[in-house]
Amino acid sequence: MTVISQSEFSANETYTPEGEYQFRNSREAVRRLPFPFPDDEYAYSMNLEPHVPAGDGALRAAFDIDEHYVSECAHRAQMLEDMPGVNYIALPHMLEAQWDLLELIFESYNRDFPEHFTLTKSGNEWRWQNRLLEIDDSFTFGDPATLPMDPMEYATRQAQGEFVVLEEKDNTLVIGAGMTTQRADYSLQFNMGMSFFEFHGPVPKLHETGILDRALKFLLRMKPGHPVRRVNWSLTVHPRLETSVETLPDWAPDRAKVTAENAGEMVYLRIELQPLHRLPRSNAIVFPVRTYLVSLAELVQHAPDWAKRVHRALASIDHELVDYKGFHRYHDVAVEWLSHHDDGAPLATGYPWIEGGIQPGDS
Repeated sequence: MTVISQSEFSANETYTPEGEYQFRNSREAVRRLPFPFPDDEYAYSMNLEPHVPAGDGALRAAFDIDEHYVSECAHRAQMLEDMPGVNYIALPHMLEAQWDLLELIFESYNRDFPEHFTLTKSGNEWRWQNRLLEIDDSFTFGDPATLPMDPMEYATRQAQGEFVVLEEKDNTLVIGAGMTTQRADYSLQFNMGMSFFEFHGPVPKLHETGILDRALKFLLRMKPGHPVRRVNWSLTVHPRLETSVETLPDWAPDRAKVTAENAGEMVYLRIELQPLHRLPRSNAIVFPVRTYLVSLAELVQHAPDWAKRVHRALASIDHELVDYKGFHRYHDVAVEWLSHHDDGAPLATGYPWIEGGIQPGDS
């Protein structure tokens, strides 16, 4: 696994218009992405697979961190300060699941990135060292009074991505807690307490195809220590992590500003890596959504074959899905911009972390 030195973490990036979107990806960051298009034609699926280490990029660790870790944690802290009670919610009976999640994240970071994190245990007396954020805390596992905030909030403030915790209830899964400063077109407050079918309700064609029924049955059979993952994606304008219902007036107007000339710089592929874990004590399921942003221009520059595949997948996508994913206003101009960078050459099929799968290409 490639080790990221402390000096390579970007601390001054911004994800809001107030900060003028000071964000960029290095070549290495682009080429390690969990690229979500195995085929030239795209159709929605649950595409679940075992969450086991694969390759040297984003799928090498249980919970990935990359060069944007420090700036994303700062962005999360600012979002929590600006919108209290909106981005982090945990129902009172979810405390055991919170401790489960803290342990899962901290043990994973300690194992996969020991150069940056250390977890030391002596019975229930734990010491947590996060050298990237200059945190060195001791606390008693299971005693919330020994932490400065809820266990879930404490842990997820130090993690990239969002985390939604689902409790098993009446043969379904129900949202009981969430840290969601990177929401894409939904509201945690509105969704809190919803069942699996309810919060997936807006996705077109899921019910008709039976995908939701099969996915729920699969998730209910999950065992601790046997996580699964899937990748999802959308498009967004600007490198904005948070595009929630609550902030719709702030970001929605930008969708009308995309043209065939500026699409390469304005339009970002938003990749979501979702590794699901059954938690051992509470029996809850944590649904993380690790978000990666990469502009169409960065794909062309650093991963040209992936850019070609994005062009073909976008050109083939069902219009109902375009509407659902929220980029119908600039879908056509994004396809047009990408068409100038696609020579039509055959591309490999399969995800890039699978042998023979599509690779970034020479650049």
